[in-house]
Amino acid sequence: MTNTSGTDSSAASAGASSSAAAPPPEPGSDRLAKAVRAAEQALIEFEIAVETFRVEVENFSRLHHQRLGPMYARLDELDALIAEAVAAHSGDRADIERAWEARALVMPMPGVEELFGGLLGSDGVRPVDDPNPPRRVRPGKEAQRLYRELARKAHPDLAQDDAEKERRSAFIARVNEAYAYADEDTLRALSAEWDAGPVPEEALPSEAEVLYARLEWLAERKEKLAALAAELDESAIGQMMKLSPEDPDALLNEIAEQLLTQVASREARLAELVRQTEG
Repeated sequence: MTNTSGTDSSAASAGASSSAAAPPPEPGSDRLAKAVRAAEQALIEFEIAVETFRVEVENFSRLHHQRLGPMYARLDELDALIAEAVAAHSGDRADIERAWEARALVMPMPGVEELFGGLLGSDGVRPVDDPNPPRRVRPGKEAQRLYRELARKAHPDLAQDDAEKERRSAFIARVNEAYAYADEDTLRALSAEWDAGPVPEEALPSEAEVLYARLEWLAERKEKLAALAAELDESAIGQMMKLSPEDPDALLNEIAEQLLTQVASREARLAELVRQTEG
């Protein structure tokens, strides 16, 4: 990636010498500056779309595990109990081996907690007790509107020096966190905070070399974002969300109903096997 320190330092130098007479614009510099601004805005819009999708994928993953993880675990346990009941009733060696295999799938793995520093539970998956779970996969329309407005106003890519970029990056991190939890009150407070703060001066670089470097950086940044978007889209959760792109929360509810039906069916099967064994 192109080093942007040259861009930042040039912009800082330009700002520091703003009181001096500005050099005459180079031929075509106005058109190049417009191209840079257009590329910046296009990149910001693309980054907003990627971040919005990332939040939805992450929320879907967390809710999927929190709400459906216990059902999957119950199905595995019922499968093991059914296999064990079948083996106890038949005494067949093949049935006994299948029962062992089914039980091995639900047996805890010792030492996993220590190995992963508590990130995983003894069953090999993340603990379901999320202390601050998202309320839904997709934040509401008002949260989306507030988030987009803030991202467009305070995006770090609009900064022209290191200090301003750092300030904007810290602010946008707070915006992203509030959006991830659909916290409209915090987003409104952040909007008021930004509006009340210092308005950054738009100091456009005057040197064509700096503008070309900026365009190159923007292109590389967009390429990385495109790779991230493709990775999210091709992930297991991303593929699952494609089944219901308009309402992913409804998809979770549908899967939950299917799993509950499977649990009820297996419980009935297990009860029948127990009666046969006792009889």
